[in-house]
Amino acid sequence: MPEAATPSDSAGPPTFAAVYEAHASLVWRSLKRLGVREADVPDVAQEVFVVIHRRLATATAGALKSWVYGICLKVAADYRKRAHVRRESLVDESPERANSGETAVREVAQRQARTLLDRMLDQLDEDKRTVFVLFELEQASMHEVAAAAGVPLQTAYARLYAARKQMETLIAQHRKEVLA
Repeated sequence: MPEAATPSDSAGPPTFAAVYEAHASLVWRSLKRLGVREADVPDVAQEVFVVIHRRLATATAGALKSWVYGICLKVAADYRKRAHVRRESLVDESPERANSGETAVREVAQRQARTLLDRMLDQLDEDKRTVFVLFELEQASMHEVAAAAGVPLQTAYARLYAARKQMETLIAQHRKEVLA
């Protein structure tokens, strides 16, 4: 059985299957960190892959990760613009699910940490949030971040610096509230 093609195997545009396999988890993580509610991530990820499928002929293997990031950024921004219309409130799991004490405590702590991070990310403006999420959380190179955000490299660095400063302030405020 032949191996599945990867995005960089050919000189032409990559196959949709190869892009999906290589970047599906990245799309999901990025969308969650770019302000998409957990319950909406599957739908928004599908929108991302619909856009990828439609525009696949314009993709180049060398800049594929940045290209996918850029699509995630645009789709997540569109989602946030129309998110105020949504009113439903879903829970991740049914309350009947029982865990062992230690596992439950660990899961609660992780969920609280993710919720706190998401609240702090929500306080960053879109430009800072984009750069911070891609560089700090998704571990993209600064060249990839700048390409995905469509800004010069130095602008991306300036936004990262500002985002880090704002996050430091938010963390300090949180610590003060916890200790008070």
